[in-house]
Amino acid sequence: MAEGSRRWSPLDLGAGAAVLLAAAGVLWSPKLSGAVARATGKLQPVTVMVDVRGVPVADPDDVLKAARSSGSVNIVIRNQPHGAVAVKQVIPLQRKLSAVFADGRVVSAPDPNQEQFATIDARFVLQGEGRKGADGVVFGNQNLKIGAPIELEGSNFRVIGSVTGLRLGAS
Repeated sequence: MAEGSRRWSPLDLGAGAAVLLAAAGVLWSPKLSGAVARATGKLQPVTVMVDVRGVPVADPDDVLKAARSSGSVNIVIRNQPHGAVAVKQVIPLQRKLSAVFADGRVVSAPDPNQEQFATIDARFVLQGEGRKGADGVVFGNQNLKIGAPIELEGSNFRVIGSVTGLRLGAS
């Protein structure tokens, strides 16, 4: 065997492939792509409105106060945790009942059952960072659209709601 020539064993090739895969994983990681997007100025403020309806709770006002006072909630999109986002507002929603009379009149009134059977009916207005993607707004490394289910978790609650509004840019 000549000095300077070296044979590559399958073990050497496997180690080289592992190093290349590790380097590719670092370069394509979501945190790094988020850092690159932030550095290039592609991240913008995103306002996400999430409506939570009909979640049974002993004291809904206590849960809503806790969400307001904490100032942030953790979000889970498609079973993937995406960290904490700021809570700008929590707006209680009033359920209404409607009745149609024989003469064609429609009458609406607040649902009296909402007081007896305590549930959370609220709109959470959240503020985070995202970017415009080819398929909507990318928020928390996931495409987010109106109607998408999203979980909100605070110190004493975890609720599932639906995205009802998205605004990209300063608001």
